[in-house]
Amino acid sequence: MPELAAPRRGRRAWSTGLAVALLFVLSLPAVTTRVYSSDEVEYFAYLRSLWFDHDVSFENEYQHFYDAGIAQARGFHETFLERTTEAGRRINFATLGCAILWAPFYALGDLVARALAAAGRPVAADGYSWPYIAAVAYGSAAYGALSLVLAMRSARLLGGEHSALDRMSGPAAAAVWLGTPLVFYMYIAPPMSHATSACAVAALLYAWLIVRERWSVGGFVVLGILAALVAMVREQDAFFAAAPALDLSVHFVRTTDWRERMRLLQGVVAGTAAALVAYLPQAFAYMALNGHLGPSHLVARKMSWTAPHALDVLASPTHGFLMWTPLALLALIGLAWLPGTAPRTRAIGIVTVSLALAVACQIYVAGSVESWTVAGAFGQRRFVALSPILVIGLASCLSGVGLQARRVVGALVVLLVWWNLGLVVQFGAGLMNRQRLEPAQIAYNSFVVLPVRLPELAWRYVFDRTSFYERSERRDDREGR
Repeated sequence: MPELAAPRRGRRAWSTGLAVALLFVLSLPAVTTRVYSSDEVEYFAYLRSLWFDHDVSFENEYQHFYDAGIAQARGFHETFLERTTEAGRRINFATLGCAILWAPFYALGDLVARALAAAGRPVAADGYSWPYIAAVAYGSAAYGALSLVLAMRSARLLGGEHSALDRMSGPAAAAVWLGTPLVFYMYIAPPMSHATSACAVAALLYAWLIVRERWSVGGFVVLGILAALVAMVREQDAFFAAAPALDLSVHFVRTTDWRERMRLLQGVVAGTAAALVAYLPQAFAYMALNGHLGPSHLVARKMSWTAPHALDVLASPTHGFLMWTPLALLALIGLAWLPGTAPRTRAIGIVTVSLALAVACQIYVAGSVESWTVAGAFGQRRFVALSPILVIGLASCLSGVGLQARRVVGALVVLLVWWNLGLVVQFGAGLMNRQRLEPAQIAYNSFVVLPVRLPELAWRYVFDRTSFYERSERRDDREGR
């Protein structure tokens, strides 16, 4: 019988992957294929400018979206079409990483646009038409789904195949998918950077959990490249590198063999060199755009590095992460249980502490930003990159309790998922204040109003989706989003 174990495991992994792929394909009609907000325009402009103009001069992209009536929110023209950087170019607060990851999808969109234009269809092969926008939107959704798959694989590495942690990783991934802002940035606003960010972080964490078993030089190179990638997708994601760095530091201190320490140092040098080389595209872009390495000085002025809002960004009743996404609290509790639910992994305690450090770093950075409330956006969006860690933590929570308690926790998870989906619907349909949470009103809408109106709203989303946009865009203009 032992010889049958490997094929059985292979069939199980294949069927799980097929199920995830099938669910994602079935969900594709829910992806919104448009560019709207200034952040979306900035990220998209990077890709379009590099692809067609081969530069990082974005004035023509900004002018296109402004003239098309897409980027009409108050302040857009002043910020992006009047001000310039230190190098005399139009400002772009975004980074290059999304453009890199979207490029394969954009290439397919370019082929579709050119083929349709050649066939006489009214589609412009100019980088702006619907095949390009759709390519970016579907690309982000695909990266969001991949982040969940990588998180499930990370849970399997920690707990072992067929472990309780492995078995609970699927339900946990589904809950994080629907119960956190990830679902919004996969389907409602995919040209934002957040779904792509979650994937890059998930890849870094998954690679770390593999590499830490041997700490090979090749593994250090992979980690260096992925660390550069997460920093290029979203600058604050660079702090996720603190997790493998802490793990490595503890391993180095505990090692008494000087030859092993020399090998580790060689790996650090190789990984650092790989990170620097991989980061060169962003460095060159910064030099051309801003005239210096690093983001615009306007970004630096928004930071208070003493993190005065760290507690607020977590627990504020009107803007806090745990109020927007209470499912995250269960996941963070589960993360503390990880050493008991994944006992097979070597030094699981330090893995738990390293993951907790990554979470703390994100709280620190988000609490250091002057605009910590992210008012007008859906959720505490700067925490979407935590999605893979939330999957691991929630799987640990579900696997660390007995059967009866698991049913209770499962029912609570369903309730919290509905809370998030209720927020998504209310945010999109204009049934809530977009500038702050009003928990009592949101709860009433979620459990009293939405069950009655859900069929109507679902029909509109499928067949008349622009009816949501027209109303929300007028409101955003009034509020000066």
